[in-house]
Amino acid sequence: MYSKQQQQDLIHLSQKLLKVDAPPSHKNEAGDLVHELRNVISFHDWKYYVQNDPAVSDFEYDKLFKLLKKTEEQFPELLMFDSPTQRVAYGLTKEFPSVAHLVPMLSLDNSYDEADLIEFDRRVKDLAEVETVEYCVEPKFDGASIALIYENDKLIRGATRGDGAMGEEITNNVKVLRSLPLSAPFSKYGIKKAELRGEVIIQKEKFKRINEKRIEEGLSVFANPRNSASGALRMQDSKEVAGRGLEGFMYHLAYAVDANGKNVLRDSVTSHEQSLEILYTLGFKSPYEIKKVCKTINEVAQFCEHWQEKRDSFPYEIDGMVVKVNKYRLQELTGATSHHPRWAMAYKFKARQATTQLNAVIFSVGRTGAITPIAQVEPVYLAGVTISNISLFNEEILREKDVRIGDTVLIERAGDVIPYIVKSIPEARNGNEKIVHFPKECPSCNSTLVKTEGEAIIRCVNVNCPVQVAGRIIHFVSGDAMDIRGLGESIVSKFFEEGLLKTIPDIYRLDFEKIKTLEGFGEKSAVKLQSAIEASKTQPIHRVIFGLGIRYVGETTAKTLAKNINHILDLKEKTLEQLQEMEDIGPKVAGGILEFFQNQDNIHLLQELEKFGVNMTADKTSSVKSDKLQGQTFLFTGTLEKFSRNEAEEMVEANGGKNVGSVSSKLNYLVAGASAGSKLEKAKKIASIKILTEEEFLELVK
Repeated sequence: MYSKQQQQDLIHLSQKLLKVDAPPSHKNEAGDLVHELRNVISFHDWKYYVQNDPAVSDFEYDKLFKLLKKTEEQFPELLMFDSPTQRVAYGLTKEFPSVAHLVPMLSLDNSYDEADLIEFDRRVKDLAEVETVEYCVEPKFDGASIALIYENDKLIRGATRGDGAMGEEITNNVKVLRSLPLSAPFSKYGIKKAELRGEVIIQKEKFKRINEKRIEEGLSVFANPRNSASGALRMQDSKEVAGRGLEGFMYHLAYAVDANGKNVLRDSVTSHEQSLEILYTLGFKSPYEIKKVCKTINEVAQFCEHWQEKRDSFPYEIDGMVVKVNKYRLQELTGATSHHPRWAMAYKFKARQATTQLNAVIFSVGRTGAITPIAQVEPVYLAGVTISNISLFNEEILREKDVRIGDTVLIERAGDVIPYIVKSIPEARNGNEKIVHFPKECPSCNSTLVKTEGEAIIRCVNVNCPVQVAGRIIHFVSGDAMDIRGLGESIVSKFFEEGLLKTIPDIYRLDFEKIKTLEGFGEKSAVKLQSAIEASKTQPIHRVIFGLGIRYVGETTAKTLAKNINHILDLKEKTLEQLQEMEDIGPKVAGGILEFFQNQDNIHLLQELEKFGVNMTADKTSSVKSDKLQGQTFLFTGTLEKFSRNEAEEMVEANGGKNVGSVSSKLNYLVAGASAGSKLEKAKKIASIKILTEEEFLELVK
């Protein structure tokens, strides 16, 4: 943790360094610059990832980081192990060797009510032979457990929990988590070597955005943040890990010795509360500020109940509280079994699980052709909603869970996350259950299904598949694509049933005389729709690209492609290598683009759209008219009266700003229209966010 004076000094130093455009030519000057840059970047990492209170814009941070990287490249002898630039680009890790923990990572015994806590308190007092015990209570994060070793103030190893005695080494993947310092001054507490315990987790909002992006790219969604975090830690490519939005919370100092190998715990560090304070002071995310030291077990129970009621408002998934004997001396007297410490217990919150019966499995066809098995279950009320349909994601998960028609299944719903099937319960089977067979042909068009190597998803590759066509039309006319108002999902479906729409180009040859005769339509609504369709022909090319529904191509990638072409059919001539030379386009995205433009049916579709007058050329005049909002982020919420959401976002981009999708510490301005709801309330709790009316926003960009 940095003192107020240190923070002021480092912010002033940042402003000074932002004026440096290039590395110095002499090594000594470069060494001084590198030292200063490392200090300020580490500080800004702490402010952003630990404090959630950034002190510079993303643009300014990137400038400092690039200057450090460029200086280290010019003077490679200055590159050090704990430089912020060493968090990235480790390449592939083909194996995760097993390593021994310095201290076994034991499991926790569970309690589910106040009676369990009272019994735990009685046992602790009997074992320690004391009449009163002080407990430290903190949230139990629902993530993936890790162990970190620091030696001589440097992070030297990261590992998974494994079987408790041995874990898998994941050091490269741990290093990309910016909430974990590559170096920390343990030595100022007399600690030469330490092993820390913690949990890798994902904020609920980030997890939601990740799944939204995966849906946009035609990928299967992740079941819950815990599984996503656990799976990410074992990815072979640390670059992919860095993109998962993981954070590390360190909640336990399990091992600490001085230069002579003497145990520091109990003598100079006497309590768990003190160890949390040390971790917090050293710059780690820790439960220090959200823990409570309780004098009695009744106080513990009240605190646990308090958190059970407010768990949904916490930005991370928590499934209970951890109750620990606070004093290390009493922990030693209490001892441990081979399975769990006797001085700690997990108080589990009321289950967000339920059992129900699986009645059927149907197979849904998405607009990208992905075939998704959907479990239809006996409706059950769980965590505030009635659940009747649950995605099984893909064939591999269907097989892995071995769910059968007629099975009793355990389902779970955590926070706002979609429900999922935890497992089937084979013991409840009566012999009448039926194995689910994944179809070989598309449920919509009967085309043979295809599974691409390396993918879990099975697809229908027939571009004329009716369900896919309808899905693509709905996406094409959506607000973020061609924005054809009056042609929503229900109207598209109705026109599809009436035979008015069979392909995307059919939008531009609709029979409006027939439409006027349809129920719910008349002269006025038909004219409005016709006007909206005509106006869509002038939409910028990036909206057309996004509207085509190319696999893995979202709004940002569509804008990148538009900047690199003159005409949309230029993409037909691009090679895989040329596509990957564009900003933020990797092999997978490039492959999706290449696949789309090598399909002659898609080329014919684009040629038809152009004949109808749809814009297919890029506007090479810069959309950025000024830099007055450079480095600033904006989010619009509520009902806007003076401009549409799209118009507002275009104003931001025209002035050099950036639009974001949710409220977080990265947001600079929230513009609130009428009936603004949860986003406004959340923004009010973050001091760094400025809340504007529509009039104030217009004044800002005037």
